[in-house]
Amino acid sequence: MKAKSNFSILRESSLHAALKATLAQPGDEVEAVVDGFTIDLVRGDLLIEIQTQGFGALKRKLARLLEQHHVRLVHPIAREKWIVRTDARGEPRKRRKSPKRGRVEDVFTELVSLASLATHPNFSLEVLLVQVDEVWADDGRGSWRRRRWSITDRRLLGVVDSATFAAPRDYLRRLPATLPQPFTTHELATELGAPRYLAQKMAYCLRVLGVLKVVGQHGNARLYAIATKIRTARAPRRPVSQD
Repeated sequence: MKAKSNFSILRESSLHAALKATLAQPGDEVEAVVDGFTIDLVRGDLLIEIQTQGFGALKRKLARLLEQHHVRLVHPIAREKWIVRTDARGEPRKRRKSPKRGRVEDVFTELVSLASLATHPNFSLEVLLVQVDEVWADDGRGSWRRRRWSITDRRLLGVVDSATFAAPRDYLRRLPATLPQPFTTHELATELGAPRYLAQKMAYCLRVLGVLKVVGQHGNARLYAIATKIRTARAPRRPVSQD
């Protein structure tokens, strides 16, 4: 059941609002209410939700909506980012490019919160690699890692690439072709050229998705292998420990 929302766009981040405008197609309903939940874009029988961070906050909402609707979760990852430092009036003082470059696999750091829903036949995930300005303010309330500068906004500069996950086999394709069989998360991290924590989260998600299985131990590390038969149904609800 759909109704119009009185949601104010002023509550959104610039990044979220810009992505919604970029993705919207003629005929889409914007900020419609479906089954009591506000949805970013409604395209026929497809519900499109844009989440810039914190997948865990969506778990209850998605679990309810997936029972009756096709839902596509859209998540942006900054392939390139520029830091814009502003003064007390919000005026730009300095702009520099961050050395960090995001990648599609970074989505697994968020997907761990929703891995149990990701095999639902009504669920799909779209990752957008974007260019953004990240606006910092010297207000003394931010993280100590940023020397107390706060992030006040993220502004979309462009979308440079995308990847869609609609079935477990789509996630399987993110494993490097050079990965030995079986393998540890250390070997996965090495082949990805990524931190081990990302490889661990990726292995956890792929286990829940039924793409990987544990086949043994190598010292204190688990050995993983590609599952012979990849599930297409909903993943089990019981928790799976991370390694």
